[in-house]
Amino acid sequence: MKHLKGTIATMLDERKRLRSRTPLQLAIADRFSQLNVDQWRAVTAGQSLFYSAEYQRAFEQFRPANLEARYALICDGDAPLAAVCMQIARVDLTQVGNGKQAALQKFGSKVSQRVLVCGNLLVYGLHGVCFAPGADRELVWRAVTEVLYRVRRAEKLAGHTDMVLIKDLDDAAAAESRVLAGLSYGSVPTEPNMVLTLDPAWRTHDDYLNSLTSKYRGDIKNRVFKKFNESGATVELLTDIASHAETLQRLYLDVQSNATLRPFTLPSAYWPGLASLGAENVVVHVARQSDRILGFIVSLKDGDTAFAYHIGFDREAANAGVPIYLRLLHASLGQAIAFGCRRVSFGRTALEPKARLGCAPEPLYVWARHRHPFLNQLLQPLLRFIENEEPPEFTPFKSAKSESGAK
Repeated sequence: MKHLKGTIATMLDERKRLRSRTPLQLAIADRFSQLNVDQWRAVTAGQSLFYSAEYQRAFEQFRPANLEARYALICDGDAPLAAVCMQIARVDLTQVGNGKQAALQKFGSKVSQRVLVCGNLLVYGLHGVCFAPGADRELVWRAVTEVLYRVRRAEKLAGHTDMVLIKDLDDAAAAESRVLAGLSYGSVPTEPNMVLTLDPAWRTHDDYLNSLTSKYRGDIKNRVFKKFNESGATVELLTDIASHAETLQRLYLDVQSNATLRPFTLPSAYWPGLASLGAENVVVHVARQSDRILGFIVSLKDGDTAFAYHIGFDREAANAGVPIYLRLLHASLGQAIAFGCRRVSFGRTALEPKARLGCAPEPLYVWARHRHPFLNQLLQPLLRFIENEEPPEFTPFKSAKSESGAK
């Protein structure tokens, strides 16, 4: 018993130490322009596009109506150590289901929550905390929780912010942020991000196809390209995005409205706003049948990673047998090769067709915390029961498996 009491006392002392204020200085802002932009650039230079000052300014112009941005700089004196990107999301039951449940539509808006997210709901991956080179990661993560606490407390005037999420951490980030476990955060795996590693020898999409076993190459050529071409459809670049924003919006909503969970809905101004980041970073391909646009996909270059970012397509045409979705995935893959990237992030949905492309699952995790201590204690064990779909395994590449043994 004496040993148990000593262990508990040690744990409480450790939690008290972790909860103490960090010696770092915090600058928190409702708008990006309120921060020191030079310090922000000093931290984020050469890192993800989603941390850049240009993206933050654009996001404030085209953000979804239910998302509000918050920002922070973590400094040691005048030296910036980290930039923090946050979003406050207002969610309700109208964002659940396919929009056809009358009860949810009638009462859903009355059952709402405000969630504070460290990260960007519009993209997969860790885009919430950007570290300056050489920064003490454990110390900065402690400061991040202090930032989130201050933001949540300040938001009481607008309504309670019950849940705090830190998304999407890969294995390395999850390990280096383990100090959060001592600060009442619980970790849970989410569905993996499907990532295709690009061979440096590939210069064109044909090079990718030639790297596949005959079974997979033939399947793509016959089931995707041949059927698509026989429908009279073509794929081309869309350069005048602003004048086609409403068409893109309609196709986006055709897909988005069918999703089980819709944490946000992009506005039509989003498409030209995203394009304002430059053609070297954002490219849009469309599937066209004569003068009719059947679908589109946005490819975004983020350093060595390309994102098959947003997709929309005409469900009526897809249901009629035109493989719009799969053809657009290949268009984005080809664009990633043209970008000169090393990998393509295809996201979490439709795991099987992405696995057939050669994607491998990249584990991702979130840290979660509820403001109410009792509910937070219940949250931690409940997180362990969340199950995610496991992607199937395929071996489409010649180098991975001989043609005779291919699945």
